[in-house]
Amino acid sequence: MFAVYATRIDRDQPLSGLESGERPAPEARPGWSTVDVRAASLNHHDLWSLRGIGLPEDRLPMILGCDAAGVDEDGNEVVLHSVIGQTGHGVGPKEPRSILTERYQGTFAEQVAVPTWNILPKPKELSFEEAACLPTAWLTAYRMLFTNAGVRPGDSVLVQGAGGGVATAAIVLGKAAGLRVLATSRDEAKRKRALELGAVEAVEPGARLPQRVDAVIETVGAATWSHSVKSLRPGGTIVISGATSGDRPSHAELTRIFFLELKVVGSTMGTKEELEDLLSFCAATGVRPVIDEVLPLDRAREGFERLESGGQFGKIVLTNG
Repeated sequence: MFAVYATRIDRDQPLSGLESGERPAPEARPGWSTVDVRAASLNHHDLWSLRGIGLPEDRLPMILGCDAAGVDEDGNEVVLHSVIGQTGHGVGPKEPRSILTERYQGTFAEQVAVPTWNILPKPKELSFEEAACLPTAWLTAYRMLFTNAGVRPGDSVLVQGAGGGVATAAIVLGKAAGLRVLATSRDEAKRKRALELGAVEAVEPGARLPQRVDAVIETVGAATWSHSVKSLRPGGTIVISGATSGDRPSHAELTRIFFLELKVVGSTMGTKEELEDLLSFCAATGVRPVIDEVLPLDRAREGFERLESGGQFGKIVLTNG
């Protein structure tokens, strides 16, 4: 089957290890099902894999891709939950939790195999392309906002780095849930898009906000960390799920954190139950993922190049057939 995969690790030039071509189709195994992939979306996790983060050399070649929507062996339209081993389904009892492609072949292929437990029905209201955007970036944003930030309708939230998949999802979901969303971006066009999606303010990173916020959604890391801490009201919460600009800020702002009793909460992906809730939320409210570009699978390199450059706003989706 045709697939897009990593053949080697290069921390400085990750795309040098990206290849496409024929790979073995998934083999049947107890407790697992094979899904014909109709659409799959790119995540920064795919670039990190090519840099060797979470993917050691001895597991290569590895088909990339965490997210997918498609058709299962019984002809049902489905969405995949890409956290493997979270409850032990389909794996050994002592196997640690992992994200698809850290241990198992991914979704940038004509077919993918996952534990049957990881398969959810696709709502008829969502297209394959839309559904394929949800299991990583949108699920991450959903958990950050509604589980870990603990915000309620009427609260204010700052989203750092508008344009990225998680940040864009947080703006749309926050608006739909009745939050007052503020956003940052270095790019004027992305700030304008953030306003169109429902942000009430969109400013340059580091700019003084009109008011301190109840929570900050942080995926940028070192470049925005100090601003995130300074933007919080006393007792507020930063939820962090990534550090695309690095994980070592020059100013950790520890004094401000303890003096104002701020909370810093780490967040990774989400549960199958949260993905079910997110799918239902989108189906019921009309909320849809923001898609930057849809490409056929054989043009995946173009999508990777766009993701690496940071030029996208929303998700890049790859399709089969």
